[in-house]
Amino acid sequence: MAEISASLVKELRERTGAGMMDCKKALAEVGADLDQAADWLRKKGLAAAAKKAGRIAAEGLIGVATEGGVGVVIEVNTETDFVARNEQFQNFVAKAAKEALAVGGDAERLKVRPFPGSSRTVGEELTHLVATIGENMSVRRAQMVSASPGVVASYIHNQVAPGLGKIGVLVALEGGGDHAKSAALGRQLAMHVAAANPRAIRIKELDPKLVDSERKILTEQAGGSGKPAEIIAKMVEGRLRKFYEEVVLLEQVYVIDPEKKVGKVIEAAAKEVGAPVEVAAFARYQLGEGIEKRQDDFAAEVAAAAGAPKA
Repeated sequence: MAEISASLVKELRERTGAGMMDCKKALAEVGADLDQAADWLRKKGLAAAAKKAGRIAAEGLIGVATEGGVGVVIEVNTETDFVARNEQFQNFVAKAAKEALAVGGDAERLKVRPFPGSSRTVGEELTHLVATIGENMSVRRAQMVSASPGVVASYIHNQVAPGLGKIGVLVALEGGGDHAKSAALGRQLAMHVAAANPRAIRIKELDPKLVDSERKILTEQAGGSGKPAEIIAKMVEGRLRKFYEEVVLLEQVYVIDPEKKVGKVIEAAAKEVGAPVEVAAFARYQLGEGIEKRQDDFAAEVAAAAGAPKA
């Protein structure tokens, strides 16, 4: 077997844009012949996929899958919404979500799992899709929630196919009682989470840094009132309560019934369910959140192509 030097791998990587491990594998497959290795990568779709990997992918789909007291939400990104409507892509996201159940919602472990109905792994299947469809795609993240005993309910906003859409929510409810009624409550709470976007279930679960930051802002705002320190302290605490009502699930006004708070709705539901109910966890994924979409300056692009100096 021919020796695969680091310099040879580097040269192939620069020529094709493929990943280092893929380049090494390609060279090993063809006896370290650089030209044949480049052809091997192109045939596998790896060179084409790598060249697209630098392009921003902020569109795509959120997928959810549930099984008993376990649920997974996953985000798979594409460059355009057009591809998100592609049946092949939708099939990939739906199957990937189900496979994510088996790996506890671990996105990295998901990529090496066998893809159903294929000889490829989930990661390889995605690479194949990139080469076939012609857009950069990525499994960005995944998360699992569970309840034992209990149920995990899901909700998809802007659904394009069963379990697929732009916002995906899972709510895990722990407790016994009527399973069907717990599931119905969980779905309503998932709809609320989709709309209200809470940051924590309970006040004590909020990030202390977030609370400290908010307290400082409120203190500075109240400080300009010229009131005594003890009055300012009470003003700050009052405004903090308003903040909690905005970001804490159990403190929020229930979207489905604005006369009630979510915490009171859950307490009342225990009578219907036949046992105490508690929100154990929730997950809310919104497509593309946190991804900075590139805004191309068309005029600057034309000027650069023409060799004109920048303004």
